[in-house]
Amino acid sequence: MAVPKRKMSRSNTRHRRSAWKAGKVTLVACDRCRSPKLPHTACGTCGTYAKRQVLDV
Repeated sequence: MAVPKRKMSRSNTRHRRSAWKAGKVTLVACDRCRSPKLPHTACGTCGTYAKRQVLDV
């Protein structure tokens, strides 16, 4: 297991931790019903994925 050779300063620690932010959710329009959905997932409104009916909604 790697062990740091020197103590990391408080400013370096806080600078590293500041990069952990929540990102914006990417939404795309469904091909059939145009409702917003997550990419590469089936549409929850009409139940289609890649222009095929995969869910009974």
